Amino acid sequence: MITSSSTLQESSSHSGVSWGAIFAGAAAAAALSLILVLLGFGLGFSAVSPWADSGVSAKGLGISTIVWLAFTQIVASGLGGYIAGRLRVKWANMHGDEVYFRDTAHGFLSWAVATLVTAVLVVGSVASAVGGGVQAGASVASGAASGMTQAAGNAASGSGNNLGYYVDSLFRDDRPAAASDDAVHGVVARIFTRTMSNDGQLAPEDRTYLAQLISQRTNLSQADAERRVDQVYGQARKAVEDAKLKAKQAADTAAKIVAWTSLWTFVSLLIGAFFASLAATYGGRRRDAVVYLEADTYATSTTLPPVR
Repeated sequence: MITSSSTLQESSSHSGVSWGAIFAGAAAAAALSLILVLLGFGLGFSAVSPWADSGVSAKGLGISTIVWLAFTQIVASGLGGYIAGRLRVKWANMHGDEVYFRDTAHGFLSWAVATLVTAVLVVGSVASAVGGGVQAGASVASGAASGMTQAAGNAASGSGNNLGYYVDSLFRDDRPAAASDDAVHGVVARIFTRTMSNDGQLAPEDRTYLAQLISQRTNLSQADAERRVDQVYGQARKAVEDAKLKAKQAADTAAKIVAWTSLWTFVSLLIGAFFASLAATYGGRRRDAVVYLEADTYATSTTLPPVR
């Protein structure tokens, strides 16, 4: 095949990037991504139930989210890449390998632009929604762990610190004293709060004093009152420890969710880039295979006999 120098000069002077085709493919990919993400949100919220033992499980929801994200990338990026390859300018008198490379680059660029646009429009909302849900769950769990001690300390001492415990120690008396239930409850709450915030072991003098208060108000013996103190304090301490364990588990689960979400988002984006490039090469080949009807019409008109 012999090519004139003017044709080669004209081909080499034109840019190898068809930005109009790239932006068209990116717009199509971003729009379809937005539609599919909204559809995924609707399907996900319809499958989730606030009631126990109802709706899809957390594991099932996570797997379905990953699958839907990959499906969204494949479909949207494939469409954008195909449009970018099909609408790009036809390159004449060029080696097939160069055409293949340029088509691949057009698909990749359309995916890149669409990803940036989608990140601005969608990822911000998704991140805030997911982050808000995780933060709310962690706050509930941690609130359950510290709510008992904080509420007791705040309600009893007013300042939420251990100063009230030392003030109460100044006025401890073994003799029966008339005190309201609120005052006694405040003393007990301050002792429990300080003990749980330290090593968790009830001091012997505090145990004895609490048993005296209980014995004075319930007519129990000192030994029975001490056993009640040990039982009730053990229950309260176990409840706080269980709540702290749940809070740690919730924080660990939230960290794993963020890590796995980031990892699979990365994998899905790579899949989208691959399918966008692949679809662009297919669209480019379809673009080059187009037969222009003007040439056929001209050839047909020269062979037909004139009409009389």
